[in-house]
Amino acid sequence: QVQLVESGGGLVQTGGSLRLSCAASTRTFSSYGMGWFRQAPGKEREFVAYISWSNGPTYYADSVKGRFTISRDNAKSTVDLRMNSLKPEDTGVYYCAARARPFAGGNYRTEDEYASWGQGTQVTVSS
Repeated sequence: QVQLVESGGGLVQTGGSLRLSCAASTRTFSSYGMGWFRQAPGKEREFVAYISWSNGPTYYADSVKGRFTISRDNAKSTVDLRMNSLKPEDTGVYYCAARARPFAGGNYRTEDEYASWGQGTQVTVSS
């Protein structure tokens, strides 16, 4: 399994921005697609964004499309989530996750596709 550590969460006002970062402890980071998920209080964890292992296609939940940007630096083994125009409904614990299989395609929105998870970082957007 890959060890993942998130950072960058915090408290921000509506309309503000945050940048989350996730550092991975594997030499094969570039082989794995990476996702960001979030869990709001009292709700199930949900998909937010995904970037393929090839640093190519990116995908977003409809609720964040146009506001969030996922990117990765394979040389540094990091994946970032840039969040702009934040809303109170973006509040939650944000997790990065690594796909269970290298070079995987398929359903990136499903938690079962991921084998490694970070501990999560809290994002709070005040109204």
